[in-house]
Amino acid sequence: MTRAGGSASYSSPSLPVSPQHSTNGSGVHAETVNSRGLPGIAVVFGRDLIILLRSAAAALLISSLATRPVFLGGPSPFQGSKPMTGSNRVDHIRITSHPAPGAKHDFPIDWGAASARERGPVIGTVSRPQDRNVIGTHGGSYSVYRALAVSSGALDPIRRPDLTNTHPAETIGPFSQWVDPQRIASLDPWGHLVAENFATEIAEGIDIRPSIAITRARLDLPELQAAIEAGRLKHDGEVVHKTGSVAVVKIAIDPVWYLPGMAERFATTENNLRRQLFEQTAGMFPELVTRPDLRVFLPPIGGTTAYLFGDVTRLPDHRTRITCRVHDECNGSDVFGSDICTCRPYLLHGIEECARAGQSGGLGIIIYNRKEGRALGEVTKFLVYNARKRQEGGDAAAQYFERTECVAGVQDARFQQLMPDVVHWLGLKRIDRFVSMSDMKHDALTSQGIEIVERVPIPDDLVPADAHVEIAAKKAAGYYTSEPPQQQDLINSVGRSLEKY
Repeated sequence: MTRAGGSASYSSPSLPVSPQHSTNGSGVHAETVNSRGLPGIAVVFGRDLIILLRSAAAALLISSLATRPVFLGGPSPFQGSKPMTGSNRVDHIRITSHPAPGAKHDFPIDWGAASARERGPVIGTVSRPQDRNVIGTHGGSYSVYRALAVSSGALDPIRRPDLTNTHPAETIGPFSQWVDPQRIASLDPWGHLVAENFATEIAEGIDIRPSIAITRARLDLPELQAAIEAGRLKHDGEVVHKTGSVAVVKIAIDPVWYLPGMAERFATTENNLRRQLFEQTAGMFPELVTRPDLRVFLPPIGGTTAYLFGDVTRLPDHRTRITCRVHDECNGSDVFGSDICTCRPYLLHGIEECARAGQSGGLGIIIYNRKEGRALGEVTKFLVYNARKRQEGGDAAAQYFERTECVAGVQDARFQQLMPDVVHWLGLKRIDRFVSMSDMKHDALTSQGIEIVERVPIPDDLVPADAHVEIAAKKAAGYYTSEPPQQQDLINSVGRSLEKY
């Protein structure tokens, strides 16, 4: 059987395959790591590469592998090389989509173990494939840029980071939630302590990298200076400085997904979760369906940043009053001040509330998630804007969510089930003032056993001119409000047309 265009050919799916290396005229070799001799499929990419797939999942993999040649455009970079004499040559490609028979991981992961050492390191290195114990690689969405840096010659592909003096600027944890797989499934709770807990392994050349970094910073925002001038916020020289800047502890968190825990959180099976992740990323990670022994996934998505206001040493004391806003990224409003939504004003209101909490002996926490456009992306969001503005009757609150679903197929893809993990990582069991109106965020937190004492809505005078459509629609859909929403609000809330910008 030959694909259209002749770019790949397949042998019979029932072909018995014995352990072997495959080669072609260019001298490029491919080897699977499974030598069980199970039925498989041989795939030939032109004259560049032969891959032997051995498993029942081969049929799932074939469409993605066969349509993605290893070398695109021009001659193979390995043409003219000498015949292969070893498996560690630069022109030897080792396919790691199947486990070696009977092989044991040098660094097994026991998620939820009592310590970092017992749990084991998370290793997503591409420079030492034999050490890998996860699907995916370090760096989240930025791993693609690392590939570009390597391909352009700007980065040594086997370069390992020098972690000297990179240790956390503030102590966080450990907390009891760190060893409870029911509480944390989407981040590595020990991710900021890699250099401390695995110093010996790192010194021996094992490429173990932090997935969490903790530093200190000052926020300098004109709205906070205006709050000081208006008397709503006072400078104390510790949290809020005379210049209006605010001192914070800043924490960056890359996603690390424990697949069994993720599946449980979404009320599905691990097999179904793996298959959907594989299929909906067009086969980007074959190991999702061929490596059940790898139970941790480093997805190529954006992470989370947490900002802590006040004395962080009070975090373990459960008497400490906590003010918290969980905010999902909105580049247009957060950065550029677009007035079609309440994102920036609500974020700034949350920062002001958090600063006051830090000054009064409590702690303020902003959790900022990279979920642009309700995790549908900015292109989809802007398409929805156009659809809303051009529909008959104008940009009406009554059709707010319907327009999103017409374009994206779903009203919201943020699925807040994972959001509480950061709150658990901070050791919190109660939020005294939750600066959010979102019913989904509230329900996600309370379903995970986190008590919310008070909910803080956005003040009416902070709602931008064109954002009344959004706020009216959200209140009608179940967002928190101190007064019951009126049907008339849905009818009367109409935004400006595209012609009036």
